[in-house]
Amino acid sequence: MSRGKTILKEYWWENTRQCIEAEGQVETWEDFKRVILDKYFPEDVRNKKEMEFLELKQGNMIVAKYATKFEELVRYFPHYQGRDGESSKCVKFLNGLRPELKQVVNYQGVHY
Repeated sequence: MSRGKTILKEYWWENTRQCIEAEGQVETWEDFKRVILDKYFPEDVRNKKEMEFLELKQGNMIVAKYATKFEELVRYFPHYQGRDGESSKCVKFLNGLRPELKQVVNYQGVHY
C-alpha cells in the first residue's frame, strides 16, 4: 500500500473516530461496527445482500466459487460470526450445496 493511501486512511479514521465519539455513539467494538455499517452500508443494500445470502445455492458453480461467494456474503451477518455462529454457518453452507455433494458430505460424517 502506498504511503499516500495509508495517510488518507489514517486521516479518515481520525476524523470518523472524533465524529463518532463526539456524538457519544460508541462504547464497544460492536457499537463501532453498527455505526460504520449504518453510515456506509445503507439498510436497502443490506437487505439486498441478506436476500442474496439467504437464496444462495451452489447451482452450477464449482464448490470453490460457491465457497467464495458464501464467505463474501456471510461476513455481513453477525449471527454467523464467532464460535456461536459457526454451527449455523455450516448448516447454511451445506444446505446450499447441490444434493449429490451434500449427500457425500453427510455420508462422510462431517459434524457441525
